[in-house]
Amino acid sequence: MKKMIMPLLAAVFLTAPMAMPATAVERGGAMSFARYDDSVLIDPVWAERNPDIWMVTNLYDTLLRNGEKGALEPGLAEKHEVSADGKTITLTLRQGVKFSDGSALSAGDVVFSLERARNPDGPWGNLLASVTGVKAEGSTVTLSLKQPDPTILSVLATFNTGIVPKAAYEKMDGANDQEKAAAFYAAGPVTSGPFMLKEHQKGSRMVFVRNPNYWRNGEDGKPLPYLDEVDFEIIPDDATRILKLQSGEVDGAEFIPFSRVAELSADPNLDMKLFPSSRIIYAPINSRETKADGSKNPLADKRVRQALNYATDKSAIIRLVTFDTGMPMTSLMPAATTYHAGSEPLYPYDPARAQALLKEAGIEGGLDITLTTLAGSADDSTLFTALQQMWQGIGVNLKVEQVDSPTRGEKNRSGTFDIHTYGWANDINDPAQVTSWLGYYKHRQAVGTGWNNAEFNTLFETSMTETDPEKRREEYKKMQEIYAEEAPLLFLYETPFAVALAKSVRDYVQSPLGANDFSTAWKSK
Repeated sequence: MKKMIMPLLAAVFLTAPMAMPATAVERGGAMSFARYDDSVLIDPVWAERNPDIWMVTNLYDTLLRNGEKGALEPGLAEKHEVSADGKTITLTLRQGVKFSDGSALSAGDVVFSLERARNPDGPWGNLLASVTGVKAEGSTVTLSLKQPDPTILSVLATFNTGIVPKAAYEKMDGANDQEKAAAFYAAGPVTSGPFMLKEHQKGSRMVFVRNPNYWRNGEDGKPLPYLDEVDFEIIPDDATRILKLQSGEVDGAEFIPFSRVAELSADPNLDMKLFPSSRIIYAPINSRETKADGSKNPLADKRVRQALNYATDKSAIIRLVTFDTGMPMTSLMPAATTYHAGSEPLYPYDPARAQALLKEAGIEGGLDITLTTLAGSADDSTLFTALQQMWQGIGVNLKVEQVDSPTRGEKNRSGTFDIHTYGWANDINDPAQVTSWLGYYKHRQAVGTGWNNAEFNTLFETSMTETDPEKRREEYKKMQEIYAEEAPLLFLYETPFAVALAKSVRDYVQSPLGANDFSTAWKSK
C-alpha cells in the first residue's frame, strides 16, 4: 500500500531502511509498537481515519501493489491488461493463494470485495465510481468501466480494494454492510494480508499475529512476515510514548514530536527515522454561512479566511513545530502529488494585508475563534500558542478546545467547529483522492469545511473522465488556483513521518503514503 509517492525532501529525510543480506534476517519473536491513537475499524471499505487506514494492508492484500519508485507490481493478481478503448480491465489471479483460515482465495471473493468497495455510501466508494460491473470466470476477473478512468489501476493497489473472504464475511449479522464489517472485525477477521488480528482492547492494546498462509516470500525464500507478533500499545501522549521507548518497554513509537528528534537521534539505543512523506498539516476552516447554532459565521467570508492565512507566519511555525524539517504548503495537495501546481508558499506572512482584509469584510471590533486541537499533542499545543500570538496583532482572540481524535472527527463531520488541526497523507499516486477529500463538496463536504464551489466541483467531475494527461493537468491547475483563492483551509506545512525504533528493529517501513508496514520488519537478537 501507498508506496507511489516519491520522497519530498530527499536531501533531508532518511529513506526506508535498506534490506539486510538474506542470511542476516532473523525470524520469530514479537515487536511492540506505541501508537498515538487506536484503530476503530480496520476494514478496507469502512476505514476512514488514518489510524484505521494505515493498518489495513497488514490485514488485507490488494490485486496490484505499489512498488518502489511508483511502479505498479503484481499483487493478488499476477497480471493485468487494459483494453484498447480503456473500458475493460482484465486481471488474472495468482494461483494457490489462501486466506488466513486456510480457505482458497477465488475470483468470487475478488468480485465480492470490489462490489463492497463500490458502495457509494462508503467513504471511498467514489474511487470506483467509473466501474459499472465486476465479473469472474475461472481465475480471471473483469472490470467494466462506463468510461476510461485514469485512476483505476492505482485504485486497485489502494487499501479500499483489499480482498476479504465472501463466505466468512457473509456469515456476519448486520442491517447493512457497515454493521457487517464491524461484526466481522470484532470476531477476529479472516484476512488476506500478512497478519491476523488476535486481540483488541479498545483504547489500550491491539495484537497482530502472523498469517500462516500468506503468499509473499521474504528474502530467505520463506513466506512473510518474519515476526510472529506485533503488539500495539495505544499512548496518545507524546512524552509517555517516548518514555516507554527509552525505557525499553516498547520497540518503536510513531509521531515523535520534531522537538525531540535531535535528542532521540543522539540516543545510542535508538534509531530515529524521518521517513519520506506525502503528509500535509492544515487546519480546516468552517466555511458555512451559519454556525451549528444558527448564528452568522464570519468565516464564511473568504476575505476573513484569507486574512487568517496572511496573519500566519508559516516559516516561524515550521521552525517551531518541525524544527525546520518541514516545508510550507504550496497547494491544496502535497508537492509530490501528480499534477501539483505552485512553486511558492501560499499566503506569505503579511499582517498589514490581513488587517486590511478583515476591515474590508466589516470586522473591526475583534473576532473570537476557537481552535480545536488534539489533547496530548505537543505539536498542536505549539501551533496554538504560536497562532494565538500571531493573530492577536490583527484583533483575533484565539481560544483552544482540546479533544481526543474521535471527538475531533465527529466535530468535523457535524460542522461544530471554527477551525481545527488536521493532517492528510495520500493513499494513491493520483490527485483525485486528495482533491476530492479537501475540495469536492459532494465527498464529505470538502473535508468538513462546508465549502461548496460550483466551478471547482465541475472541474473535478470532468477530470475524473479525462484521459488526456495535459488536459487533466490544466483542470487540476485551475482547481488549485480556485482553492488557493478561496482558502477553505489554514495552509500550514508538509512534514516527514517521525518514527523512533529500538536498534534491534530492522526493516520497519512507514510508506510515503502513511501505511505502517510490518510485513518485512524483524528483530535482531
